[in-house]
Amino acid sequence: MRVLIACEESQAVCIEFRKKGHEAYSCDLLPCSGGHPEWHIQGDVKNVIQNRSFDLYICHPPCDRLANSGVRWLAERNLWGELDSAIEFFNFFVQLGRSGKKVLIENPIQHKYARAGIEKYHQIIQPWQFGHPEQKATCLWLYNLPKLQPTNIVSGRDQNIWKMSPGPERSKLRSKTFPGIAKAFAEQYG
Repeated sequence: MRVLIACEESQAVCIEFRKKGHEAYSCDLLPCSGGHPEWHIQGDVKNVIQNRSFDLYICHPPCDRLANSGVRWLAERNLWGELDSAIEFFNFFVQLGRSGKKVLIENPIQHKYARAGIEKYHQIIQPWQFGHPEQKATCLWLYNLPKLQPTNIVSGRDQNIWKMSPGPERSKLRSKTFPGIAKAFAEQYG
């Protein structure tokens, strides 16, 4: 199966699909940090999708303008135009799914302004359902795919991601896919 993991520089999901024998590629504007540049397409994912065919799309659109955690900055920094662009980019993946392709879109819980332009998610998952004693609600939009089933429910509900100290790498670190979730994507959708 040919798999494209959109907006993924870490290659966490890409590597799990490769372990299962799939022809998987990460794609991001940033260079990859997962150690496999031969499996990474650095560039605009929209161009890649318009010029190549894949069997499955796992999409991680940037959430800094869509997530509840960033809503306070919209008015304070006048980021409404960036919100509109983020909604448009997110909906590019929604349209891909509506066209009949197998698409999973992942994003945190969105604020009301984002929800006004994006349809409701299909499922909410937590890292603690996949072997990580962590709490971080993650929404999934699933097109032509079943709901993701928990694989390893563990105790503990720490909020280490939410409590992460400010710094230049904070956004990148907060957006990393938990290994148990990446593995579940590959096992259940591969």
